[in-house]
Amino acid sequence: MAVDWKHYTFAELGVDLLYAILALRQEVFVVEQTCYYLDADGKDREALHVVGLQGDKLVAYTRVLDRGVSYPDYASIGRVVTAPAVRGQGLGRPLMQESLRVLYAHYGEQPVKISAQAHLQKFYGGLGYRGVGEVYEEDGIPHRAMVLNISASGIPTGVA
Repeated sequence: MAVDWKHYTFAELGVDLLYAILALRQEVFVVEQTCYYLDADGKDREALHVVGLQGDKLVAYTRVLDRGVSYPDYASIGRVVTAPAVRGQGLGRPLMQESLRVLYAHYGEQPVKISAQAHLQKFYGGLGYRGVGEVYEEDGIPHRAMVLNISASGIPTGVA
């Protein structure tokens, strides 16, 4: 089944979609990954919420933040998640591409920084992100900062 990509400001999220987003984030990040942290960190109100829907079912999600919200000099894409039921269907790449499209459309083309789980560095590298600094632990899971820079032509550097 095809995925319908949409994005919303916090104010545009209805309670049912907000509930589905929070439930998916908790299912994967808190329960599946046994990572106990405060997911409601105060940034959701400032974010654009990118959702992938199959019918009325939420199957993929990211939170897009403008420069200065998570990092002083970078916009960011975070809370990247696909539902366990659709893993292996190749939704990660289109999810990140749609998130970058939404980020650029709303905030302008600018460098992007993510905090990637270390085992996903190759995946993000294939999207043009490059690792910076050392691997660090965040909420009990190894992570690596990765950045996506824009060339003079407006194309993310490192993307074929």
